[in-house]
Amino acid sequence: MAYYNKALLLFAVLVTIACGEKNQEQEEDKIVVSDNISKSSSPALDSDSDISNKSENGIVEVSISASDQMQFNKEEIKVKAGSIVKLTLKHTGEMDKKVMGHNFVLLKQGVDISSFGQKAMQAEDNDYIPEDGEQVIAHTEILGGGESTTIEFQAPEAGTYDFICSFPGHYAIMKGKFIVE
Repeated sequence: MAYYNKALLLFAVLVTIACGEKNQEQEEDKIVVSDNISKSSSPALDSDSDISNKSENGIVEVSISASDQMQFNKEEIKVKAGSIVKLTLKHTGEMDKKVMGHNFVLLKQGVDISSFGQKAMQAEDNDYIPEDGEQVIAHTEILGGGESTTIEFQAPEAGTYDFICSFPGHYAIMKGKFIVE
């Protein structure tokens, strides 16, 4: 009976640890940038630690990466309305941009991601951004493995916006929320 109790206790401890690690992973998928300060939960930082993202010119700096597994490392980005955002996209994979290219596209509110993605597939010569560009607030160029690029844009008015990778087929998986407060 003592063996059974020890096994049950060990199982309970393992389940508790596994659940705690999942919650930690979910927190790392978010980046919050407001008043030029970013808060990020990670094992190396306690929840009250601040990482300054303020440059000399008061520009809010945001970094996001994309991988060969068709994933952004962030699912949510928060900034203040009207702030100047300096966004750096890094392709952390190794594949060529013709095979596994990635970009960052910030869409205007109300844009249907699926419809936009279908139009974007036809715009290979324009980094998979439809020529009219009316549905886009800001975007980067398409990157291949090991490449990075930086863009600057003014954060739109308060609200929730979608960001995606517009490389063909990626928009269904590679997406997140750009929240402006």
